[in-house]
Amino acid sequence: VFFFPPFDVRTCSSMMTTLSQTKELFRRAEAVCFDVDSTVIREEGIDELAKFCGVGDAVTEMTRKAMGGSVTFKTALTERLSIIRCSREQVNKLITDHPPQLTPGIRELVDHLHQRNVKVFLISGGFRCIVEHVATQLNIPLHHVFANRLKFYFNGEYAGFDESQPTAESGGKGKVISMLKEQYGFKTVVMIGDGATDLEACPPASAFIGFGGNIVRPQVKERCSWYVTSFGELLKELEKI
Repeated sequence: VFFFPPFDVRTCSSMMTTLSQTKELFRRAEAVCFDVDSTVIREEGIDELAKFCGVGDAVTEMTRKAMGGSVTFKTALTERLSIIRCSREQVNKLITDHPPQLTPGIRELVDHLHQRNVKVFLISGGFRCIVEHVATQLNIPLHHVFANRLKFYFNGEYAGFDESQPTAESGGKGKVISMLKEQYGFKTVVMIGDGATDLEACPPASAFIGFGGNIVRPQVKERCSWYVTSFGELLKELEKI
């Protein structure tokens, strides 16, 4: 009989959550929340949009700072979007001409979670128009998507972003998870992602799994007890059940 010791979720973000505890929480999770950019998809959506709009280098540097945790997420988002100033037409053309590339193994992992009746959510600091496209490919309901909304004027020009969305703030992913726990009554929620904003969502997430299959962020790798570089590792863990 496997005895699972008492577990204080407040210790989640530290190394006090052991590898075996994190694996056990993942195996019995009622909900799994994924970051999107550089986790579910291979690229950073905002960097792709910047490249498409001809301002790639300036924005990539800001993304690196944001994900490394050296500036607040909202500051980085505001500054990057003020450089890009994309139109509605440019965003639509990006999705059509350069659709987001799914990370190998994610489709199989999400399918397996769905078969086990685990609820799957996408929580992203990226843009809802891109993340919804990804959710559709993975059969994730659109009401399970939490991301930032771009705003446009009637003529299609950039008008800013919706600053009221929790995902526009540092700590926003944690706010979404708290809301999901309250709304659905989840006891065990696992967050999976590559960046600082994913790590800080635990707590309120019960456990965090770092993902380095597309990019390895040392600040994240050093601070989590379970760090994987492929979704196959997570699928293998679920198949033990």
